Amino acid sequence: MLQKVVLADAFSRFTDTWSPKVAGDINDMQVKVAKFEGEFTWHHHANEDEMFLLVSGRLRVDLEDGQVELHPGEFVIVPKGVEHRPVALPTAEVLLFESATTVNTGTASDDSRTVRNLERLEDL
Repeated sequence: MLQKVVLADAFSRFTDTWSPKVAGDINDMQVKVAKFEGEFTWHHHANEDEMFLLVSGRLRVDLEDGQVELHPGEFVIVPKGVEHRPVALPTAEVLLFESATTVNTGTASDDSRTVRNLERLEDL
């Protein structure tokens, strides 16, 4: 059965930051929602592109050669292999569209922020 996702409701179901929740599946891709606060870990994804769509707040994506600042309703796609660091200014609600195999910290060794088994919104 088809079920719509209301983003405001989705974000109200959790408070933790830097821990994406699966909102839906599209073939081998996932739609994820996440709350960001402050700086994340510098990392890259060897085999996967990553899309950040800013829903609310402000988000800057730092790159080795610059940065991209997002306002609500804007998105950026970080190609695989590109070193990046998301930074919420000071907080952000973000929709991610990425492969189901994408690990949030990519190739970084920051295990304290790595989330391998994502919670699903319907389970919250």
